[in-house]
Amino acid sequence: MSVQIHPIPPVFDENSKILILGSFPSVKSREARFFYGHPQNRFWKTLAAVLNAECPSAVEEKKDFLLSHKIAVWDVIKSCEISGSADSSIRKAEPNKLDRIFGAADIKAVFANGGTAYRLYKKFNPAPEALRLPSTSPANAAFSLERLINEWTVILKYL
Repeated sequence: MSVQIHPIPPVFDENSKILILGSFPSVKSREARFFYGHPQNRFWKTLAAVLNAECPSAVEEKKDFLLSHKIAVWDVIKSCEISGSADSSIRKAEPNKLDRIFGAADIKAVFANGGTAYRLYKKFNPAPEALRLPSTSPANAAFSLERLINEWTVILKYL
């Protein structure tokens, strides 16, 4: 297991109202240099359905999609030891400093995409409190796309 450094800058601007945090980018996301890059991850499909919008595909489309809907995205972890993409293998996690987002935007709510992101966010950031959403990862086979969409609609209250 080797130390991996987070290669993707956060997406946010002064209009961002919610912050969605993952744990750490998957191998596919690190290769793509953008969030939720694995083709089986349901993040983009879920958000597009919740927001009643077309699902973006290219990186620039994804950035524009997030910013136009007042959504900031980043990950809790700046660096860690990880085996492949498995959250369960994360060791020696060092947190990203989220104050740059909170300082630039009036964030109304923080959402954690899955249990690991939620647990690590709480460990490193006692406030503001985050709401845990079910992971959009393909590893979360217990949740169908329809069920994810239903659970993720909570973000609409803050946009």
